[in-house]
Amino acid sequence: MRQQDNKIIFTGPVGAGKTTAIASISEISPVSTDVQASDMTLNRKGETTIALDYGLMQLGDGVRVHLYGTPGQERFDFMWEIISKGAIGLIVLIDNSRPNPSGDLQFFLNAFKTLRTHAPLVIGVTKTDQAPQPSVEVYASLLEKFGLHPPILEVDPRNGDEVRQLLMALLFTIDPGLEG
Repeated sequence: MRQQDNKIIFTGPVGAGKTTAIASISEISPVSTDVQASDMTLNRKGETTIALDYGLMQLGDGVRVHLYGTPGQERFDFMWEIISKGAIGLIVLIDNSRPNPSGDLQFFLNAFKTLRTHAPLVIGVTKTDQAPQPSVEVYASLLEKFGLHPPILEVDPRNGDEVRQLLMALLFTIDPGLEG
C-alpha cells in the first residue's frame, strides 16, 4: 500500500479557533508556535500563533492529512504563502463574536485568493453561541458575490466531531467518492 500525503490549511482571524481545531482532531500531539500575546491580541486571548500550528490525521488506506494552521495576525502574513504551498484545501474559520466577521471573511478570501484558484474551500463559523449573527445564510450571500458556494458550517473548534465534519466537507468537495 502506497502512502498518500495531503495538506489542508486552517486560516482565519486571531481567536477564531485554528489552534484549538487542529488540536481537537490531530492524532499526534500538535506542534504549536503560540507565544504570549503582547499587542492588541491580548484583548482577545492570552497566547497567539506566530508561525504555524501542525497536526496529523490518518484516514486509512495510507492516506494522511497534514493540518496546518496559519497565524491570524496580518503582520505574520508572510507565513501564509509559505504554509499554503502544496495545499489541497482551505478551511477558513470565522469568529462570529468579532466586531466585523463578514469583513474578516472577505479579508481572508482575498488574502488566500491564489490558493483558492486551485484548492476548494469550506467555512467554519465559530462562537455562534456568543454571537448568533451573522447567520450562515448571510455568509452564503456574501460568498455568492465572490462567485463561491462552499460548505458553511457552524463549528465549535473544541469539539473534535464538529471539526472532523468540517474537514470531511472539504475532503468530499475535493473527492466526492470518498468514504466516510
